Amino acid sequence: MNVNMRVGIVGLPSSGKTTLFKALTRGTVKVEETYGQSGKPNIGVVSVPDSRIDYFANEYKPKKITYASIEFIDGAARIATDQGKTRFGSDFFADVRQVDMLVHVVRGFTGTAGEEPTPIQDIQALQDELTLADMQLVENRIARVEKQLHGVKKGTTSPVTTEMDMLQRIQSALEEGTPLQSLEFTPDEEKAIRGYDFLTLKHVIAVLNIPESEIGSPSEQAIKLKALCAESGVPEIDLCAAVEMEVSQLSDEEETEFLQSMGIEEPARNVLIRACYQSLGLISFITAGEPEVRAWTLRAGSRAVDAAGSIHSDLARGFIRAEVANFKDVEAAGGWEAAKQKGIVVLQGKDYIVQDCDVMYIRFKV
Repeated sequence: MNVNMRVGIVGLPSSGKTTLFKALTRGTVKVEETYGQSGKPNIGVVSVPDSRIDYFANEYKPKKITYASIEFIDGAARIATDQGKTRFGSDFFADVRQVDMLVHVVRGFTGTAGEEPTPIQDIQALQDELTLADMQLVENRIARVEKQLHGVKKGTTSPVTTEMDMLQRIQSALEEGTPLQSLEFTPDEEKAIRGYDFLTLKHVIAVLNIPESEIGSPSEQAIKLKALCAESGVPEIDLCAAVEMEVSQLSDEEETEFLQSMGIEEPARNVLIRACYQSLGLISFITAGEPEVRAWTLRAGSRAVDAAGSIHSDLARGFIRAEVANFKDVEAAGGWEAAKQKGIVVLQGKDYIVQDCDVMYIRFKV
């Protein structure tokens, strides 16, 4: 299965992050749940639910059906307590450094010992841990670069001095508690910084894990957290991980009936997956036919020739034209052939900007 996106799930102990992981993977992955003992992350690749793929699969009855996919990583729990305060182990975030984005799971339910939820404090505590992890990373890198500077003449500019200037600016921001996403970097700096995998540079979605009783009726704490996230520009989703896990074990038909009985339109896992795509600025386009119906992931703003290249380099190299129509128009017309007969399918050049839900056929010659 081709993985399009990697998402790390992080959270304080007993926040329900592993329960959410099990819901997202529909219980298909054996998980290690004991904090501080396994030392191994839980990893699962899941297909992205897509009714558009289902539509074409029903139309063409293809030999192969390929959905987009996401790899979820539930970081191994290496937790320590320092003077009564929870601390992550120095390598806790090693499992989720090389991901595209992070999902922060925050406890919104009463704890097993009767502790009231404190979501705002918890999300700040988790952010502090991410910042500390980045500070440690940058300090280690500065120490290495300082050794390299010994051979550089003072007052001269070199890749090493440029890197040191950037690292010191990053260090100052982190010491002030400023997430690196708030900083502006030059194109060269962006290229250089990519290899560091700074955690506070990653896109984030906050997930408030609420009790079943609060589904559809957010508490005052939940409202405050949503306001804080909106102010910070962080997408926030309320869900009950326990219910989501229960729902994920049902058949599709049973799942629909269960959700309807609770007044829920769709599983929250689907909402979260869509939010991940939106946060990263990703879209999907579709290719469909008897050999295969497939969803392809592409960065928003990409051109038709980029879409062709994501399928195969030969298609980009020999690109002639793309037959394009948006899925909604194809569905309304009654299928791809009907859409062509009605003039809905349009020929586009290589500079056409691909839209989410586009259905595409690439004409090429190599």
